[in-house]
Amino acid sequence: MDYKKLVSKALEARDRAYVPYSKFKVGAAILTEDGSIYTGCNIENASYGATNCAERTAIFKAVSEGRTEIKAIAVVGDKESYTTPCGICRQVIAEFADSDAIVILAKNEEDYIVKTVEEILPGAFTRKDLLK
Repeated sequence: MDYKKLVSKALEARDRAYVPYSKFKVGAAILTEDGSIYTGCNIENASYGATNCAERTAIFKAVSEGRTEIKAIAVVGDKESYTTPCGICRQVIAEFADSDAIVILAKNEEDYIVKTVEEILPGAFTRKDLLK
């Protein structure tokens, strides 16, 4: 897997963020089971509850196209520090990714750390729990 390519796509998505209130741009790129890449940016709303995070935007785009298995996700926010997914995004990632799927937290194409879904959301409640 080319981490730099996924981070580059997340950076491109970050540039399209609509953030008139927080001014905090976030971009995400996901790699699906078939090798497709879907991107998303955060999209704010004057009614803050209607705001959508970059990670969920990318995931929902993929799911709407029939891709429901995430192999990796790259997230870029502040270029001076690593931006991690919020709690809701972690839960949505866990819905569509195995616990060992890759989560790349990046400042840029050269400066990133790699974690797994299990590391960012240990003990996640997933659809497997509903089948018990």
